[in-house]
This record gives sequence, structure tokens and C-alpha cells, in this order.
Amino acid sequence: MEIKIGIQNIGREIVVDSSQTAEDVAKAVSEAISSGSELRLTDDKGRVVIVPGNAVGYVEMGADEPRRVGFGAL
Repeated sequence: MEIKIGIQNIGREIVVDSSQTAEDVAKAVSEAISSGSELRLTDDKGRVVIVPGNAVGYVEMGADEPRRVGFGAL
């Protein structure tokens, strides 16, 4: 799932491809924003992205869709 994180006062957004479920990500974002703690997400390659919870402007989550492989008809 693709996750886009907008940071306050920063023009670029952070894009993370993660295998976490939408519920897990939404719960982590909600806890980080409400408590002001860090938002910690892990991407598909095992890298960890840490964002201060009080600096999160928005979080956009893509659909849980498996990647397509091959050249078949869409």
C-alpha cells in the first residue's frame, strides 16, 4: 500500500510503500497525532520512516491492491 505523508511547512511529501494494513497505519497515525509522539512506519524493504507526530499535516493511504505482474490485458 502506498502511503503519502505531508509535513507542515515542507513543500514535499514523504511516500512510503508498506505492507502494513490500512487499519494499522490509521491507528499509528491517530496515536502519533493525539499524543504528539513519533509516527513510525516500516516500508516493504525494511526501512523505518520516523516523523514527529506534531508535524504531520496529512496522511493519504492508497488502496490495498496487489501489484500486477506481466503484460496481460488490464
